[in-house]
Amino acid sequence: MKIYFASGNLHKKQEMAALFPEFNLVIPSEEGIDFNPEENGATFLENSLIKARTLWNLVHQPVLADDSGICVDILGGIPGIYSARYGGKDFHQGRADGIKITQAEQNQFLIEETDFAIQQCRAQGLDLPKNPRSCRYVCAMVLYLGPDRFFSAQETMEGHLIQKLDLARGTGGFGYDPIVILQGTDKTIAELSAGEKNTLSHRGKAAKILRKILLS
Repeated sequence: MKIYFASGNLHKKQEMAALFPEFNLVIPSEEGIDFNPEENGATFLENSLIKARTLWNLVHQPVLADDSGICVDILGGIPGIYSARYGGKDFHQGRADGIKITQAEQNQFLIEETDFAIQQCRAQGLDLPKNPRSCRYVCAMVLYLGPDRFFSAQETMEGHLIQKLDLARGTGGFGYDPIVILQGTDKTIAELSAGEKNTLSHRGKAAKILRKILLS
């Protein structure tokens, strides 16, 4: 069965293909489809639905879409849905000129902003949580079979940020993975094997739910 995946991210496609091995996943660019929806939702789920609905209207075939990001607790969930555009403490929703900084810069700025928030709490005599660097990845995934028939699942992967950038490690994954320690382990997300990540990740957990629906 052919399913369109509403993304242009090849890393995500590779992960999703492993999570849905019984199906032929195709991204729009592979068929020359112009797909660049405006992700203006206020939540992960809203953005996932925007992508799914937009692509379904183009292909009228089953679509999988996801929206995901990292949420740092002491920052009130920042960068959240703006994880891909995050540009540091002055540009939580991305730079006004639209220029995206490198992932290495995003990693550095997120650690620095977290450090600053911790320092501010201490300076104000506020109680810090047991792990002030706690964070989580969130994934909202949608299986869109038509305007009146779609399914969604939202899952998380808990962890915490490393203390400084030179502790980043791991060559797997992408995005913020090298600076996030998986809860209950001493491994960064980037140090997990593909199999481990597919089982433990926010995307893997959400995909498991929707895969059951597809196979039922």
